[in-house]
Amino acid sequence: MLQMLTYQDLLDVEEGNEKKRMDFVLNAIHTHKSSDQYKIAKIADDYNREQNTTIMQYQKLLYTVSGEAVQDMVSANHKLCSNFFNRFITQEVQHLLGNGVSWDDGKTELIFGDDFDNALQKIAESALVGGVAFGFWNMDHLNCFSLLDFIPLWDEEDGALKAGVRFWQIDPLKPLRATLYEMDGYTDYIWKGGEEPAVLHPKRQYKILVSSSPVDGSEILDGENYPGFPIVPLWANKRHQSELVGRREQIDCYDLIKSGFANDLDDCSQIYWILQNAGGMDEVDLATFLNQIRRVHAAVVEDNGARAESHTVDIPYNARETILSRLRDDLHEDFMALDIKSIIGGASTATQIRASYELLTEKCDGFEYCILEFLSGIKMLAGVEGIPSFTRSMIVNVNENIQTLVAAAQYLPEDYVTTKILEYLGDGDKADEVLKQKDEEDMERFGNGSSEEENGYGAETAGTETDSGV
Repeated sequence: MLQMLTYQDLLDVEEGNEKKRMDFVLNAIHTHKSSDQYKIAKIADDYNREQNTTIMQYQKLLYTVSGEAVQDMVSANHKLCSNFFNRFITQEVQHLLGNGVSWDDGKTELIFGDDFDNALQKIAESALVGGVAFGFWNMDHLNCFSLLDFIPLWDEEDGALKAGVRFWQIDPLKPLRATLYEMDGYTDYIWKGGEEPAVLHPKRQYKILVSSSPVDGSEILDGENYPGFPIVPLWANKRHQSELVGRREQIDCYDLIKSGFANDLDDCSQIYWILQNAGGMDEVDLATFLNQIRRVHAAVVEDNGARAESHTVDIPYNARETILSRLRDDLHEDFMALDIKSIIGGASTATQIRASYELLTEKCDGFEYCILEFLSGIKMLAGVEGIPSFTRSMIVNVNENIQTLVAAAQYLPEDYVTTKILEYLGDGDKADEVLKQKDEEDMERFGNGSSEEENGYGAETAGTETDSGV
């Protein structure tokens, strides 16, 4: 394995010597792809795309008399990939970030824009898969860099991220592109097959002022950089490792048992025949016999005393069903994920639902600290000071929650009660419309009832005044 490159290694490369810088970038790409961190991230990405590496590479083997292993090309070889990893990652991200980030001021949300929550979810998912992901604050929006296309260059002295290389190549026969990000700007490089590497765009500052006109075209007038390095890492957990680590073996075990079960059912689902007193038949005769059975579903046994008996095989499944169920439960516990079957099995109370979420809530609490640290770096780059908060996405017992809310309605503002009921019913986005309609109906009702003769209050009041007068 090649030695890890750091920010200090980049500083040793002469500034302005683009040939040496291109050699450094190319070396960084090769070094990164050979690292254990990259390899684990690549495997985790395959599992996240339901292309589980172990079962996809599994081959059934046969052994000859001499002990030589050969690939089994006859028996069934189903490869069933479970979707546990993607489901658990999606569940964690959506539980924490499904409702977006809320800010305590109006300025921060406006600066970050409408796509910020979507970008944050992408970075969070990439971090949980690869162990770390990176957010690039690009003027007014956030870009996601994964560990599969970004090489971090850490500072050996304080461990901070101070430079990095993003690379991509859509096909081995297409050009390789790379961008070197530094504190004072970024440079684009390109490698084309059969051509010398070249600087696609010389170093430029991160924030530039461009003037465009139909006559003169585009011209860079001015530029500046951020107060810090504009790429911020988001770690998946305090261990700084992929969520697949430690759980891959259980997923593989589940896939292998389930696939093996399917293979046995396929291999033994057909009827097989035993021919008695037919020792003179060779393989060609047996094949002819089976072909006739398949064509006309009947065969004639010509030899005296010969008999043909059909048989089937019953595959034992109880032990496999038990271990698959056990593995499924263990995966939910080890991933600290919500097992939806524990809720949909009956009419669960609000307390039971909250208890089912406990492991997932604890895991998201830990991930939330990583998110907050990440957002702190992005806030510094964007020049905002808003305080973020999260609303967890959860299943609720609607009837029980509404009953509790109605029981406490006399102590709460009427608009709040109406809004919460609509949220429980799934119509929270219509709260403003319903409240406005409700106010209009109240005004209309009170307006029509203001006439003393219509509401009856006028007669009573008049009578009282008359009595007083008398």
